[in-house]
Amino acid sequence: MEWFTQIFEKFGEIQLWAIILVVVLLAASILALIAYSKKHKKEQPAAKPVKGWDTRTLIVGALCISLAFILSYIRIVHMPQAGSVTLASMLPIMVFAYIYGTPKGLIVGLVYGILQMFQDMYIVHWAQAIMDYLLAFMALAAAGLFRKSIFPGIVLGGVLRYVFHVVSGQIFFASYAPAQDFFSVLWYSAGYNVVVLIEVAIILVVVLAVPQLRRFINSQKTLAHN
Repeated sequence: MEWFTQIFEKFGEIQLWAIILVVVLLAASILALIAYSKKHKKEQPAAKPVKGWDTRTLIVGALCISLAFILSYIRIVHMPQAGSVTLASMLPIMVFAYIYGTPKGLIVGLVYGILQMFQDMYIVHWAQAIMDYLLAFMALAAAGLFRKSIFPGIVLGGVLRYVFHVVSGQIFFASYAPAQDFFSVLWYSAGYNVVVLIEVAIILVVVLAVPQLRRFINSQKTLAHN
């Protein structure tokens, strides 16, 4: 079980600022959500659902970012030039986008991408940073494009993130490929970044295997839209 031990050894490498930030954000989000829920039960429901960033949406967004950030440190596979298979760290961002829609999901994905940039930074060019850390994680908001089921959104969001990483690898990491022609570099980048698709598969299995999780996600979506 050496691999199991190595996964949790990664927690020892977390920077102190990251621990403090995430713990404070997570605790504050949970307490705020509890307080909001108690207050909301005493009030009359609004005539129309709130379409902007109301208090509940902000709290849930912070909670999803915190959970995703924590899960991103539980790495099953860690690649040498950044990239890893984590314990479904993309799922909280996808769930938020599915519940609250793609526009809001883009913002949450952007914030999470910025945190990822400082967590495991591997930057060779500013355009590569934008593609690998900002656009790639904003792509997870595609989960909000599907209203009836989160499954196609998980697949689309994961594939779009994969495409951004592959294109970035094709442009900025060609020197690592065994041959320098276009298709050799493309196949190298596609193979290197397949870890993203592996994590998507893990997420699908988790969501499929836990019906309580699906029911919870759908109940939160219904609550957010009513």
